Amino acid sequence: MTENNKKSAGTDRRIRRTKALLQQGLIQLMETKEIKDISVRELSELADLNRGTFYLHYTDIYDMLWQMEDELFLEFNEILDRTLTGEASSPAATLQEVFAFLERHRAFAKATMGPHGDLAFVNRMKELVKERIYNILDVEPEDPDLIYIESFIVSGCTGVIETWLNHPTPRPPENIAAVCSELLQKGFRL
Repeated sequence: MTENNKKSAGTDRRIRRTKALLQQGLIQLMETKEIKDISVRELSELADLNRGTFYLHYTDIYDMLWQMEDELFLEFNEILDRTLTGEASSPAATLQEVFAFLERHRAFAKATMGPHGDLAFVNRMKELVKERIYNILDVEPEDPDLIYIESFIVSGCTGVIETWLNHPTPRPPENIAAVCSELLQKGFRL
């Protein structure tokens, strides 16, 4: 490895560490405060960084939140792309991947879906699921009842996710994914 590559790797590692500290701090603050009430100064102090370091990476708190959400949204979208295409696709496989994703990002998911979270992000995720619902179910996109089916699935799954994220001893992701899958399959075969 050349000297420049070593410096670059060290710089990249420091940037990732700095961003991780800021992100952890933002998640911690979102547990008790609305995003509009979080200041760069407060976040920087919590992360034990100076404000100038914050501004090297973000323009403001909202920019930071949106960047974090965009990263998660991309990963969520990739999961749906991968699990909803092909002959091997199934609601159970998709739900397992989604709950594993939520487990990896539990703190952030809990903060964004919590009382001080970002409803716009939650609604963005819901819309993505609604767009792909016909891939999950054996329902035609022209079905006049599709909007009700979409609403039932999205609201039900969102409720299960919120309950699971807030439970003091949550079940493993694969178990809760199986519960959701069973509910979806039985719910539409009545």
